[in-house]
Amino acid sequence: MPELTENIVFSKERLAKVEEIIARYPEGKQKSALLPILHLAQEQFGWLSSGTMNYVAGLLSIQPVEVYEVATFYTMFHLEPVGKHVIEYCRTGPCCVMGGEEVFAHLREKLNIEAGQTTEDGLITLKEVECLAACGWGPCFQIREKYFMHLDNQKVDEIIEDLRKTN
Repeated sequence: MPELTENIVFSKERLAKVEEIIARYPEGKQKSALLPILHLAQEQFGWLSSGTMNYVAGLLSIQPVEVYEVATFYTMFHLEPVGKHVIEYCRTGPCCVMGGEEVFAHLREKLNIEAGQTTEDGLITLKEVECLAACGWGPCFQIREKYFMHLDNQKVDEIIEDLRKTN
């Protein structure tokens, strides 16, 4: 059953920000505001449900499929509920050659989850991504805007412990 958009509404402050973003673009080109507005939506709601994407489409006067196309293309958007921290780890060749497969196996074992899953406490979600553009510093992963590079099992353990402390 599709989600209803009636319960999905930006906060007053966020709606003002949306209007400011839309105003940056010429009349009839409001679709250009889609990426920053999807980021605002994900910040407020934690992930992009179909109802949230429908709401964004309505704000921009575009078809919902236009929002879905963008949201499903970029790995930075979460289409399912996620934990407080999302670890996006690179699974491409350069990171694997530099020991990424072993490090990421340790990460999955340490958290007792697989890619696409969230820890039982809802704190951490693992997400495989293609290339974080840090090929010379692999293996690596990203949490929000922060990169963690030259990873080994010890560094992974320290990072996970820090995440659990800042819960």
